[in-house]
Amino acid sequence: MKFATLATLFVAAFAPGMHALSLSNVVERAALDVFAPPVTSPNAGTVWTVGSTQEVTWDTSNAPVHITNGLGQIMLAKGGEITPVILASKFDILQGSISVVVPWVQNGTNYEIILFGDSGNISKDFTIDGSDSLF
Repeated sequence: MKFATLATLFVAAFAPGMHALSLSNVVERAALDVFAPPVTSPNAGTVWTVGSTQEVTWDTSNAPVHITNGLGQIMLAKGGEITPVILASKFDILQGSISVVVPWVQNGTNYEIILFGDSGNISKDFTIDGSDSLF
């Protein structure tokens, strides 16, 4: 845990005028605020075609009551490396899905979706096809 976070927890637990608060309760609540929903689609076996509109979905069933960062962003990765391609941003992480347009990229079988919000979560590898038909 970072020093700034520990200092904040210490001040919150012992600030004048505050009700008695155990440090373990503060730490437990802070841990629940991080939300990393698993990406459910695309998944292994999914094939996207360049230029098509596709749905990215994630499981929000275990969301904590308080989320530190409720805005999401979806980026494209290839072979475990994040690309500069942002597919969607500034959406409510609790909505559970968003439509994206498949960008013009090289055909490949090792693409992943990275869902950012409080924390990042990565989809299974999937395929993007169709860029060779644009020439």
